[in-house]
Amino acid sequence: MFKVNDYVVYGSTGVCQITDIRTEEFIKGDEAEYYILQPAYNNNMTIKIPVNNPKVSMRKVIKKDDVPLLIAMMPDKETLWIDDDKLRRNNFLAALKTGKSEEWIKIYKTIYNEKKARLEIGKKLAKTDEDIMNAAEKQLYEEVAIALEITPDEVAPYILEHIS
Repeated sequence: MFKVNDYVVYGSTGVCQITDIRTEEFIKGDEAEYYILQPAYNNNMTIKIPVNNPKVSMRKVIKKDDVPLLIAMMPDKETLWIDDDKLRRNNFLAALKTGKSEEWIKIYKTIYNEKKARLEIGKKLAKTDEDIMNAAEKQLYEEVAIALEITPDEVAPYILEHIS
């Protein structure tokens, strides 16, 4: 169980802070406990999710000591471009929703490589792919930023400085 003030990764929402844990009573007298989440970089939203819901994809943010390991695996992360637009989109969206930083790296790297290859022949990347790549980057940068206690804008230079 998580505690108030813990930072967690919540599905495709990304990094959130648990601001409260409440028990609410329903009309029939049943009670349920809820996490109240505040996205780390969006003060305009609050999320309420049941504590005991096995379908909820939520995990703790990686530890500061694990960031170098995550960065070290980036160059070797396998990529696989899927030519079918619909299948690719669904595959990438499902990977985004896992809330796993390794999946975000894989998505970002795969789409980035395709974007680079297309630019070399004078073509553009589809907007959907660009949006998914940006979402994966945002999720990854927010998690690393929280772990390292830096801003998301400082993550890219940090990664470039520490990549092997």
